[in-house]
Order: sequence, then structure tokens, then C-alpha cells
Amino acid sequence: MIRRNSRREFLNLTVKGSALGAAAALLPAATLAASTKNETTDSLRKATNSANQGQYITVGKENGANIELYYEDHGSGKPVVLIHGYPLSGAAWEKQLPALLNAGYRVITYDRRGFGKSSQPADGYNYDTFAEDLQKLTTQLKLQDFTLVGFSMGGGEVARYLGKYGSKGVSKAVIISGVTPFLLKTSDNPEGVDASVFEQTKKAVAADRYAFFTEFFKNFYNTDSFLGKRVSEEVTRASWNIAAGASATASLACISTWTEDFRQDVVRIDVPTLIVHGDEDRVVPLAVSSQRTAKLIKGTRLLVIKGGPHCITWTHADEVNAGLLDFIQS
Repeated sequence: MIRRNSRREFLNLTVKGSALGAAAALLPAATLAASTKNETTDSLRKATNSANQGQYITVGKENGANIELYYEDHGSGKPVVLIHGYPLSGAAWEKQLPALLNAGYRVITYDRRGFGKSSQPADGYNYDTFAEDLQKLTTQLKLQDFTLVGFSMGGGEVARYLGKYGSKGVSKAVIISGVTPFLLKTSDNPEGVDASVFEQTKKAVAADRYAFFTEFFKNFYNTDSFLGKRVSEEVTRASWNIAAGASATASLACISTWTEDFRQDVVRIDVPTLIVHGDEDRVVPLAVSSQRTAKLIKGTRLLVIKGGPHCITWTHADEVNAGLLDFIQS
């Protein structure tokens, strides 16, 4: 049964010099300068990427320019792909990365288009495109026997990827604080959230996304309960900074994706699945989401984190990590 105040809580969510050879002497000075500048930029970028262990994959084009996803690939062993939530980046998996690496896994994180260090195109903010971006990443990296882990919005990628491309190469799936199976209230989905809630959220983001993020992160971490205990002011500030650097277009457009219907996707999931959710989630309430998702996937394991807010990956990292590792290793 959905808690009486679930709708209100959901609303609260609501960027060398080089010898070019004798042939360079034949180039006009302006062309040479431009070539040298481009070479310098490319070299600096490659050096920075190498230092950060970060790389880019091209997933499309916009007006002739590449749309690129930034990703990091660490460790060895069986791959685990971590998909972040709104409005953060792959860096949000800070608490899970060392636990997985220490357990002997290869860990891949990436920034969704519009967020983090990835390109910020004007379109492509829907789950079919998000799943296609993910599929291009797993294909380029030639991943096999890998686990997909999605947090919040990332849970939608896990569901749509498996629903659209199937489970070939995927060994397990994990959805944490996910937006599945269908959040919008409709005639055939009376358990959902009123459309007005999403519309008001979009208005708040369009009016002043920076102010929206400030309020959002209070409920993301349940700071009234955990500030100074399980989360610091600095963490919420760091999250705000990442969110502020996201594309304004993506920040608004992604709100509409929360109402996508994943019911037909989740019923196609045929790999062992773990669902993790906090029972004090004010962003995506447990009863509206994970409890229902668990009933649609055969053999699902549901782990409810007592007192957990939306971002249990930070506030309750030890419990989440223990459950995650136990599931992947089983």
C-alpha cells in the first residue's frame, strides 16, 4: 500500500608544440597555427584522460559534432557496469567502486549524455536512446558475462536495455532506488503518481534549476535525519556542483523520462536480479516502485534498507555494498 504522503514526498524531489615535418612549411601560417592548436588540444585531452583513466566513446552526432560519452574502466575480472542517477555522473559511485575493485571485479562507470563529462546535445533524452548509448558502450568494450547496476534513473536503463536488446552477455542485473516499473498514474496503473506532480517538477526546474537542486538534495539524502551523521554538508555541496554542471536541456528533459512505462521491459528480464531500496525514500517511494518491480521479475531478490533515503548508495553504503557483493558473488 502506498503511503499517504508518497505524492508529497515525490514532489519534494521533484571540458604541444610539435614538429610537423617538412610538409608543414608548405602550409599557410594560419592553417599551421590551427593544426598546431588542434594537436595541442588533442594531446592535452589524451594526457588528461590517461591520468584519470577516463576515455570517450562516440554514440552519435549533432550538427556534425560527435556526441561522446565519458567513461572510466578500472580493474580486472568479471565486468560490472554502474549507471548513475539524476542529476549526477559516474562519480556518484564513489562508495561502491573500491568495494567492487577490492573484490576482484572490473568496474565501468560512465556519464549519461547531458551529464558529467559527456557531451550535452539538445536531444536524445529518452530511454530508447539511453539504452542505445549503453549498448554501444558494452559493444565497444566487448563485455561478456557482465552485471548491469542502475541507480534511480539508471534502473530505467537496466530495464530498457534488457527489454530492448535482451540478456546476451549479461549475467545479472541490479536496480537500486529505481524508477521502474511505471511511476505515472493512469487508468491501468492506479498505483502511480499523478501527472501534475511531474508537471510541477518540470516547472520548478525550468524556472530555476539551481534552486530546485538545493531542495532536491535535501530529500535525496534525507538531510533532516542524516546531515552530520551519514552525509556531510560537503557531500551535498559536491552533488549540487555536479548537478549545476549538467546540461540545462537534459536537466529538464529527463523529468519526462520518469514517466516512461517499463512494465514490458521488466517482464522480459530473464537474468538473476537484485532490487535494493530504502523504506524512507522521499524521491521514489518504495511502494510506488521497487516493491512492484520485484513482483514482475521472476526470482527477484528484494533488499529493503531500513531507514534508507533515496541515495542509499552513500548514506547506507556498507549495507548496499554487502548486499551487492553477496548477490554478484552468489
